[in-house]
Amino acid sequence: MTPLVANRAAALALLGDPIRRALYRLAAEGDLTRDGASAALGIPRSTAAVNLDRLTDAGLLVAEFRRLTGRSGPGAGRPAKVYRVATTELVASIPERHYELAAELLAAALERAERDRMPVREAVAEEAFATGAAVGGGHDTLEDALDACGYAPAAEGEGDLVLENCPFHQLATRHTPLVCGANVELVRGLAAATGDDREPVLAPREGRCCVEIRARKDAAEQRRSARYPAQ
Repeated sequence: MTPLVANRAAALALLGDPIRRALYRLAAEGDLTRDGASAALGIPRSTAAVNLDRLTDAGLLVAEFRRLTGRSGPGAGRPAKVYRVATTELVASIPERHYELAAELLAAALERAERDRMPVREAVAEEAFATGAAVGGGHDTLEDALDACGYAPAAEGEGDLVLENCPFHQLATRHTPLVCGANVELVRGLAAATGDDREPVLAPREGRCCVEIRARKDAAEQRRSARYPAQ
């Protein structure tokens, strides 16, 4: 399990609809059925059902079938679908940010520094790389792992990648050396776990993440040779 939490902006956007927002509030007060929602809001049962299921599909609610009479067996009646608010935290931000990831690795680094009596920045670098490796292990390619973290990678040049978004923007603005140092180590962990031989480097550029991924010179030369073979 990794500390990365998926960005759920689309899920939370569902609550912009007044009916779904009211249904969510009702479910937060206690178990909610379709009939109960219909009666409470004065809407058709079918409307309640569709919107409750949309909230469930988005992860905002959880549902189970339960006999409300408390009886079982013949004559107990059909189970009703009962909804309640999901306890899982939902994180949403636009542009995408992952401050929970930074908090986790920085807390782990402080614990390591105290436990192993090592410099804090060295512990931050090690924890950042380990965190990146844990996240990258769940993805097939470096690009997929970068997307999952919110970096918005874009191809540039001969196999290079630039990162259009910084998932730790506010922290990087206020604590640049510490956070950018952790950032490049995290991306190195992503690359190592996905088996990508390109090299993440610090290359600060206005409006982008401070990290770029660059093709190693020998790999770039091989691509050029394949494209333009010697005559």
